Amino acid sequence: MPVLALLCAALVVGFEQLVEWKYGAAGLVGLLLLSVGIKAKSPAVSSAGALLLALLLAGPAL
Repeated sequence: MPVLALLCAALVVGFEQLVEWKYGAAGLVGLLLLSVGIKAKSPAVSSAGALLLALLLAGPAL
């Protein structure tokens, strides 16, 4: 069980580092808002994070 938790934590940290490297601090803030909103069961906060990430992803196409 601890191995699975360690593996999941490493995966999450790696994903956060990838988002911050590719999209900068705004990407990290969007990911943070999304995860906090999901954990707090707050649709407004999670929607704000998802919207910020979507704008960062679609930015070059706009």
